[in-house]
Amino acid sequence: MALHTRLTDLLEIEHPVMLAGMGGVSYHRLVAAVSEAGGIGTLGASTMSAEELPEEMALVRQLTDKPFGVDLLTAMPGQVERGIQSVIDGGARIFVAGLGVPREAIDLLHSHNILVGSMCGKVRHAVGAVASGVDFVVAQGTEGGGHTGTVATMALVPQVVDAVGDKVPVVAAGGLFDGRGLAASLALGADGVWIGTRFIATPEARAVKGYKETLVGMREDDTVISRAYTGKTCRVVRNDWTNHYEQHPQDLQPFPAQAIASTKAGVNHLGAEDGTVVDVSKEFMPAGQGVGAITELVPAGELVAAIVRDAERTLEQIAAVRR
Repeated sequence: MALHTRLTDLLEIEHPVMLAGMGGVSYHRLVAAVSEAGGIGTLGASTMSAEELPEEMALVRQLTDKPFGVDLLTAMPGQVERGIQSVIDGGARIFVAGLGVPREAIDLLHSHNILVGSMCGKVRHAVGAVASGVDFVVAQGTEGGGHTGTVATMALVPQVVDAVGDKVPVVAAGGLFDGRGLAASLALGADGVWIGTRFIATPEARAVKGYKETLVGMREDDTVISRAYTGKTCRVVRNDWTNHYEQHPQDLQPFPAQAIASTKAGVNHLGAEDGTVVDVSKEFMPAGQGVGAITELVPAGELVAAIVRDAERTLEQIAAVRR
């Protein structure tokens, strides 16, 4: 199996499948499994301490010699400054920022042969990121789990491709969960996919107790975009906590005060130890709209192979129709 794109060339990987850098979920076991399977895993470092990130990078390196990346949430004060040196020292191939990448950080990373990507929810975000010097952009539609924008994947991806695709590879994200999504993304002009929620439902993912089981039992309309956990719009599992703030929006605080409030209230355990016991009726559990397709836990490496295999089959079926 081989789907050759500009992204596979740029990242020197076998398959155009990227593990989203999910805070609290994408730790070394999951990252290494995706990279070892021929995609590329990305550590979700937004929930990691300054000491934990280098440890996680070292653990990835113990499990695979394949390329991997690090995702940092640049809106967190001081996090990029603290994390950049760890990214450089730890041997990451890519750095991805969830909310923009400072130009000085891009230059520093490039000087150490580290590629830079930027998450984009609007065309103008992608244009600005490319102007700043990033090597690829991830166009994430509102269907995706976690912090998200308002434009749907099907509408966003081709517009971003038209705007910057002649300069850098565009990676599609948002509600994607299988090979059909990869095939569709390629048809829209993207060079690969960035998948999050589907990889939470794997044995290798780090998660609080009940998170994975909750996803397996959900329907596609069981998520909601809410500011209830961080103060920023975030697609999460709908529950008692989100319902309260939907009914009482006056109680919401801006980022990062709301994130502090949800943590103090004991409903935000992103970054907690695997299997931490929580109240799933209130817990912070990011999830995208593709969640309704998840019916079982599948090992991450098998999932990568299945995505590529199904994408090839879909593309072959499309080609047969055209003949």
